[in-house]
Amino acid sequence: MTFEELDDALGACHASLSGAEAHGSLCGTLAVRGQWQPEHWIAELIPERGESDRERAAVELLELVFIETQSTLVRDQMEFQPLLPGDDTPIAGRVEALAAWCSGFLHGLGAGGLKEGSDLPAEVQEIVRDFVEMSQAVVDPEETEEANEEAYVELQEYLRASAQLVYETLVLDRPGRGDA
Repeated sequence: MTFEELDDALGACHASLSGAEAHGSLCGTLAVRGQWQPEHWIAELIPERGESDRERAAVELLELVFIETQSTLVRDQMEFQPLLPGDDTPIAGRVEALAAWCSGFLHGLGAGGLKEGSDLPAEVQEIVRDFVEMSQAVVDPEETEEANEEAYVELQEYLRASAQLVYETLVLDRPGRGDA
């Protein structure tokens, strides 16, 4: 599954979220709820679905994104990858998508039922603060393209590992919250 396929599927269904923001929201919600059904995520993304072949195919693809994302988070093999644009996308577009993914993740935490001021472990609190900052990320025009690329790669890796850690902490490590 690629970012472009997800983004195209959302466009085919006239969803209001980008692929990055939608995937981030899915991951944030899964990190709180653990178990969730694909149809609930899809209904949030696409409240009014059409019946065209293109829209049905897009919904099937969204179901696959959900299942694949949930299974990589549950497996705890560090296989999880946020769906973001590939290296062929200009750095400004990739940074914008990374910021949207973080914003979606934060929204997903709230949509999943995490209350502001919840008693979260310190490391999760720090990640949430970092994601708030990362949701405002932009390319530094004063830096070289190489420096911006390096910063992006570091942020992307931090995002990947942090999202996995939040999921493990909130779902797998809490008594009565596992079995996702």
